[in-house]
Amino acid sequence: MNIESHTEKAFEQVIEDSLLKQGYVKPLTPFEKNLAIFPDIALNFIRQTQPKAWAKLEALHGENTGNQIITDLCKWMDTYGSLHTLRHGFKCYGRTLRIAYFKAAHSLNSDLETCYKANQLGITRQLQYSDRHRNELDITLSLNGVPIVTMELKNPLTGQTVEQGKQQYRQDRDPHEIIFEFKRRTLVHFTVDTEEVWMTTRLAGKATHFLPFNQGDNNGAGNPRDPQGRTYRTAYFWEHILQPDSLLDLLAQFLHVQIEQKYDDRGRKYQKETMIFPRFHQLQTVRKLIAATQEEGVGSNYLIEHSAGSGKSNTIAWLTHRLVSLHNTENQRIFETVIVISDRRILDRQLQDTIYQFEHRQGVIQKIDKDSKQLAEALESAVPIIITTLQKFPFVTRQLLKLAEERNEQGSGRLTTRRCAVIIDEAHSSQSGDTATELKGVLGGETLHQKAREMAQEEGLEHLEQMFLSMAKRSRQDNLSFFAFTATPKHKTLKFFGREGEPFHRYTMRQAIEEGFIMDVLKNYTIYTAYFKLLKDSGDDPHVQRKQAAKSLTHFMRLHPHNIAQKTQIMVEHFNNFTRHKIGGKAKAMVVTGSRLEAVRYKQSFDKYIKEKGYDIKSLVAFSGIVNDDKIPEKTYTEEEMNQGIREKELAEKFAGDDYQVLLVAEKYQTGFDQPLLHTMYVDKRLAGIKAVQTLSRLNRTHPHKEDTFILDFVNKRQEIQEAFQQFYEGAELGQEAEPGQLYHLKSQLDASGIYLSEEVNRFCTIYFKPKQRQTPSDHQGMNAALDPAVDRFRALYEQDVEAAELWRRKLTAFRNLYSFLSQIIPYQDSDLEQVYIFLRHLATKLLRPSNQDQYDFDSEIKLEYYRLQKISEGSIHLKKGETIPQDGSPAIGTAILRENSVKLSQLIDVLNNRFGTDFNQADQLFFDQIVEAAVNTEALQQAAQVNSVNKFGLLFEKIVESLFVERVDQNENIFARYMNDNAFQNVVSEWLLSEVYKRLSDPHNSR
Repeated sequence: MNIESHTEKAFEQVIEDSLLKQGYVKPLTPFEKNLAIFPDIALNFIRQTQPKAWAKLEALHGENTGNQIITDLCKWMDTYGSLHTLRHGFKCYGRTLRIAYFKAAHSLNSDLETCYKANQLGITRQLQYSDRHRNELDITLSLNGVPIVTMELKNPLTGQTVEQGKQQYRQDRDPHEIIFEFKRRTLVHFTVDTEEVWMTTRLAGKATHFLPFNQGDNNGAGNPRDPQGRTYRTAYFWEHILQPDSLLDLLAQFLHVQIEQKYDDRGRKYQKETMIFPRFHQLQTVRKLIAATQEEGVGSNYLIEHSAGSGKSNTIAWLTHRLVSLHNTENQRIFETVIVISDRRILDRQLQDTIYQFEHRQGVIQKIDKDSKQLAEALESAVPIIITTLQKFPFVTRQLLKLAEERNEQGSGRLTTRRCAVIIDEAHSSQSGDTATELKGVLGGETLHQKAREMAQEEGLEHLEQMFLSMAKRSRQDNLSFFAFTATPKHKTLKFFGREGEPFHRYTMRQAIEEGFIMDVLKNYTIYTAYFKLLKDSGDDPHVQRKQAAKSLTHFMRLHPHNIAQKTQIMVEHFNNFTRHKIGGKAKAMVVTGSRLEAVRYKQSFDKYIKEKGYDIKSLVAFSGIVNDDKIPEKTYTEEEMNQGIREKELAEKFAGDDYQVLLVAEKYQTGFDQPLLHTMYVDKRLAGIKAVQTLSRLNRTHPHKEDTFILDFVNKRQEIQEAFQQFYEGAELGQEAEPGQLYHLKSQLDASGIYLSEEVNRFCTIYFKPKQRQTPSDHQGMNAALDPAVDRFRALYEQDVEAAELWRRKLTAFRNLYSFLSQIIPYQDSDLEQVYIFLRHLATKLLRPSNQDQYDFDSEIKLEYYRLQKISEGSIHLKKGETIPQDGSPAIGTAILRENSVKLSQLIDVLNNRFGTDFNQADQLFFDQIVEAAVNTEALQQAAQVNSVNKFGLLFEKIVESLFVERVDQNENIFARYMNDNAFQNVVSEWLLSEVYKRLSDPHNSR
């Protein structure tokens, strides 16, 4: 064996050989160290590609032409940066010279294509780059003489890895050398071994920060082995990323300088510049989307499941820029307009800055920050890139009519049908509902109306053309492509935008954590549980409805001053003793409360306790609207008032400063709030599923001095939090799907009830779908008149049999939601379904509602006898690799009614007290038999058992069985407490119950 075959030199040789085969060349002329350039190569390129400009300059400068050009080129790069110069050229005596050419979006310009092919990519090994020492760079890549990439190579077989490469850049590469100075020459520096690739775009000595440029391996960090077993794990880097067309594309379309406004310790504003080089998944995502769009054309959907920490803003900016200039093989623009749907304020500025660097022209982007009229004008004018919110689209038609009226034209309220790309910044909040349907209706334009007209004529229902338009708006449209980004896709998102339930591209939470782009928020998770006893404090013992009374007692307990005070003490003391010293003394905390009134009470309690203790801590509170005090009549609270006049739009900025440390929230700042200094979260609210992930992930943003995070939870169980995060840890997976047949089954049940008649549905829809020019003020009363007979019949049923009426209402809701969902996936052509859907949607708002007479105020009847908070568990909540919990759609529609028993108040108090007891005894068989009987008689379980395997049936059973225990807690309090608090006991009992119930429901012969 050759002794050199396992060394770093052999590794270097492999990379050089590969790049030379791909078209790189070895520079044969000297490197000018003082200028950090290969001057002869640069001059040869300019002379070859721009002979006329060269001749003009030569006429002026004669033999000194080359020196003058190199002098001006280097001055331009020193002033504006090498990237700007490579893209846009430089001035030499009034003439613009190009030092590089990049591919055009189309192939109509043959001269540009010739110049592009003249680009010379060079590879130099062991480049000595300074006169002050003899240090060498393993590999330097240059473009037409300008150095752009450096590499340090390491070989793990000799004990050297990328980590030694990082240290070499930090310790041995002086950032003040011209070749390394930020923006002046080289743009990105890689350290590469056989396993990993890391990069940095700015050398800063010991402060140099490297990012991974790895593919990801099995949903985690790193790189997969070569499936053919032929080469290194990192071969993709030089075989694909550094391939000539790829590297030139990176320079032309991806690298850019990001400018951020920052504040120093004294509060002074300054600008921070960062050279952005895409991470591997960002580059792969954009390139794969562009390739698929060129192949498929307009009309496809793409779901991009990228975790927090993926750099989504830049990915969207790159994608937007590429889509707006994308051409097909016939050199036609694929999209006329790209519309970015986002609520994030920073995205519009970032998009404008990024795209201007590529396009170098203004007017390409318009942010819709005023009203729907502004959006209508932008759409009508076909502005190339429009950034707006989803909520403005329902008003566009009206604004188009107004614009036509202002021009003294006869308007139709419709746009010319154009090919549009719609990029959705956060898909799970935007993919369905009437607002999203309006977006498709507006962008469908004249073609959509023509399609509706043809459908109506085919059915012989010309008078219901508007109904067919309503159907057409929900279906997929040939002129629209959707690019939907989300970190936490729901079942609906996977169905709407996914392909066979899979995302087009995925960057997982696990990979983001392992690569260090987000924190693992579950690493330090502490759970407290409240043990308390309520005592009846009145002579009366009224009968109450169990469920509503339980809610009222829970409300009483959560807002009890002692409960709030005890939790406040724990939170403030923990923050003062532990959290505030984190992140260099700048750490902040968030308190997540269960309601707006709880947020008010906690704000009052926090401020009082902090003042009593004399701690240097200040809090802010965030809630919407006006909160009424439940104790003091006519006393109200607002966010601005409680925050001493700080306005809502100033809150995030104020919290980011040094004055405030704790933010108390109620349904605000729990999604989309990025604050790297947020270290600790105190949770006093029930969290589940996607809400748990979104809320707790507010802590995951990284900071140079942030080493860990901490969560203290007063409400939730470890297993529930673990299951919520497990769904998205390695990517979401589509589970059980809704069946289209359920829709017709529900409709037949609703029809058969006799609550409404078909002629009433027809009469309502005939008025509702009238063309605008035939609508009259009397239409409103006509629609109500068509609905009222059904309203009266429902009222009669309600007065006769409340449970039957509520069952019917639930079936109506199930039908409405299922049709709204399925009609966007399955191209239904059933006008009967549409008419019933529209009728029931409006009928639902008029149906008799249950009264609130069973709401209880127990303040004068109940008192708190004892209370204590106890730490139950602490430590990490571990997420499992290779395990995903599927996202289920609508199961077999459950419409069972829970019978509310009337119980004595004292009994219900015992139920709640004993639920938190700690003295457990063995259960008896009778109690379990009663649970089985109750489960067997639950309609949702009956239906699910007929169509599902035991495993899928178990998912629904798991959700129901706990409520069955809760309902019967007073029948055997010891079993109940043991079941709720002992996981091992609970698992054995649940498995036995599941087996027994499924056996009886799936096989009628087993029924008793």
